[in-house]
Amino acid sequence: MSNNPLSQYFRQPSIYVKLPSGGQHYADGAIDMPQNGELPVYPMTAIDEITYRTPDALFNGNAVTNVIKSCIPAIRDPWAIPAMDVDSILVSIRIASYGHTMEISTTCPHCENEADYGLDLRTMLEQMKSPDYTQPVVSGDMQIFFKPMTYKNLNDNNQKQFEEQKLLQVLPNSDMLDAEKMTAMSAALIKLTNITIEAISQSIAAVKTPSALVSEPEFIEEMLKNCDRRLFTQIRDHIINVKAKAEIQPMKLKCSACEKEYQQAVTLDMTSFFGDAS
Repeated sequence: MSNNPLSQYFRQPSIYVKLPSGGQHYADGAIDMPQNGELPVYPMTAIDEITYRTPDALFNGNAVTNVIKSCIPAIRDPWAIPAMDVDSILVSIRIASYGHTMEISTTCPHCENEADYGLDLRTMLEQMKSPDYTQPVVSGDMQIFFKPMTYKNLNDNNQKQFEEQKLLQVLPNSDMLDAEKMTAMSAALIKLTNITIEAISQSIAAVKTPSALVSEPEFIEEMLKNCDRRLFTQIRDHIINVKAKAEIQPMKLKCSACEKEYQQAVTLDMTSFFGDAS
């Protein structure tokens, strides 16, 4: 095929981003990391904008992965992105496509005054850091080592949780007998618990004992289902604390009406994060 004489008008990288992970925790072949560690980020195309407005594609995660492939082609397998990098990738795509300022609407919890504020996404991008996965949880003679979940893990778990929570919401108003409702609700709650256990197991890289180094997911999940409550809570709380260190901190705002300060969370899901862009 001959070269397109219009290729000079094709989009070019708008910004370059350094991922919080530094390219670590990716599966082999999932990312082409430049030597300087900065990935080129292209603005979205018209097709990308249509993609993230497709509800089914958003729900199953295909919208996110397709847009990432388009805008950051160095990431060859978006499903393998470690959880710590997802937010920085979405923010960088937003900056490349619409600029570094994003307007957010907020309501003061003190006086209920509604106002719009400009958020500098560059500052948000600079604040994103990688949590420390080198510290194990020690319980007796056992050491538990951790790893970040992948975007595939996150998306699958969110879908499963959504289905079970949706079922729990509709059951009280259903035409089922009370006994049938209780049975269905109990089954849904058990499934939610199993989803939580599966998510925790996906955050565990290996368990080291005096006699073995276990990394098989099925063995780790079985241990979580059968260990005592104290150990389970210790593992769960460690994962929550590690995850919190990588999350975007809420904005600190001062109400223009009552002049009281409050915090505003920033949501980065595709629907709200890109839906208000123009």
